[in-house]
Amino acid sequence: MVPISWYLVLSAVLFGCGVAGFLIKRNIISIFMSIELMLNAVNLTFVAFAAHWKALSGQVFVFFVMVVAAAEAAVGLAIIIAVYRTRETLNVDRVNLLKL
Repeated sequence: MVPISWYLVLSAVLFGCGVAGFLIKRNIISIFMSIELMLNAVNLTFVAFAAHWKALSGQVFVFFVMVVAAAEAAVGLAIIIAVYRTRETLNVDRVNLLKL
């Protein structure tokens, strides 16, 4: 049996990679993937605690996080495509939505 601390350390590493990618990357797609990585790290934590406490509530939270992630992916990708069509770039520094 794998101890819960290993899952929590893995989740923290994944979340840290997501935060680092969000802060360092300049491409909108990379930032988007970093946010998804952070959501998956939170899901891993919920599942680890649900298995440790033998409770179903953590897995219910995972379901809701996955629903939010799917909605975010659909809306986020639509916004990214719209930005690319108007600005012809996905670089965050070059995309300025207040200027025409």
